[in-house]
Amino acid sequence: MPFNIDPDLPVPLGVQLRGVIEYGIVCGQLQPGERLPPVRSMARQLGIAPMTVSQVYKELKEVGLLETKQGTGTFVSSSVGAQMRSELLGLQQRIDQLLEDAVAAGLSAADLAALVNARINRRNLAASPPVGRVLRLVFVGLFEEATRAYGADIRAHLPKGDSIQTTTMADVAASDLARRRVDNADLVLTLFNRKAEVATLVGPKKPVLGVHYIPSERTRTLLAQIDPLASIGIISTFPEFLPIMKAGVQRFAPHVHDIEATLLESPDLPEVLRRIDIAVYATGSERVVGELRPGARSFEYRHTPDPREIDQILLPMLETLRGGAAATGVKPAALRRSHEN
Repeated sequence: MPFNIDPDLPVPLGVQLRGVIEYGIVCGQLQPGERLPPVRSMARQLGIAPMTVSQVYKELKEVGLLETKQGTGTFVSSSVGAQMRSELLGLQQRIDQLLEDAVAAGLSAADLAALVNARINRRNLAASPPVGRVLRLVFVGLFEEATRAYGADIRAHLPKGDSIQTTTMADVAASDLARRRVDNADLVLTLFNRKAEVATLVGPKKPVLGVHYIPSERTRTLLAQIDPLASIGIISTFPEFLPIMKAGVQRFAPHVHDIEATLLESPDLPEVLRRIDIAVYATGSERVVGELRPGARSFEYRHTPDPREIDQILLPMLETLRGGAAATGVKPAALRRSHEN
């Protein structure tokens, strides 16, 4: 059986190799008693370190999937029973269905791998609460409802005990309560393109992290399900977001060719709304729903935090803050980047 791994995926190569071997055993491509390539041979074949292959073999031996025969090599364990294969086969079938759903939603393999990694990390963090003080985060957004949703998305990834509250830029500027939330926070989060504004608003002493976002799973699914013959109207609240939004619609609904794009305050909005079958509107443009012609449908182009960024930037930053580095007056690299970027 081929042992294929993809270095472009946001998944460690060792994790990929372990999954390939487990999947091979599950689906019967690797039979009990079958010999695996020697460590160095496997490492050369895949272009990875022999230590990585050795560690994967060791882990699979510990769970009983592989066994070593002195002087002859590493084999699929002869004790891998039919019941275990039956249970794993059911899991394999669910994984296959997940892959099919991902393709239908316009997800790439890298997108799906990142989402699965984020869920694994979330479970690990929930099972092992962080050592040290709990942290308070505040997400500062533009629109109240969307900001609450962003906060909920991030909360799902946070270690047990840490908390996140939400507020808007307008509230921070005008409300003492919102201002106190920010002042009491260990870290302020916001949309990446609003970071400079929020940093000015909260002051230089408060670390601010701008978070990148991707179209939400629901958004991608709805776009992928649009009838190819339908006409789409894209309505953006802000001019600078319109090109990005249109590119996203074209990416996840490449089968639809009748697409118009306009702004919420554009004079041609009523005319566009009369022509289209489906309105895809940005957060803040909700009023177009009441202006559509009878029979036309609509949905919001909603985003969610990029799970790779949460894993690679936010969570490490929280552990740095938890360790007290900020209290010493020495900013670690992650915090320096949050101020400099």
